[in-house]
Amino acid sequence: MRNREFLGQGLAFPLQFDSSGRLALVGGERDIEQSIFIILGTAPGERVMRPEFGCRIHELVFAPNNAETEGLLIHYVQEALARWEPRITVQDVLVSPSPDNDAMVLIEIRYQVKDTHDPRSIVYPFFLMGEE
Repeated sequence: MRNREFLGQGLAFPLQFDSSGRLALVGGERDIEQSIFIILGTAPGERVMRPEFGCRIHELVFAPNNAETEGLLIHYVQEALARWEPRITVQDVLVSPSPDNDAMVLIEIRYQVKDTHDPRSIVYPFFLMGEE
């Protein structure tokens, strides 16, 4: 019971309805995965009533795809998840080019769920438009 309470439950993202017509809920590890995507997908200043929420990776959309940008992506992801997702410990963040798209990098986040010590990873695709 303790694990379930710690991991929590939240609205499914994107919003959807269950078979009874109510807003669908997700819990446990799936809730954490969706939370990570919400944090990384939100630029600071975008959320009403909590303008500091989000991740600064959006500042890099027009940055060149080079080692400096890769380092900033890693830093911004670690910083945002440490601040906004208390249920996990980030173990590593890796950035690699997408094999299918030159404008995309794949951000792999390796983390551990604090309450269960369950190691997990998730890949977040991010587009770099390059310098204009």
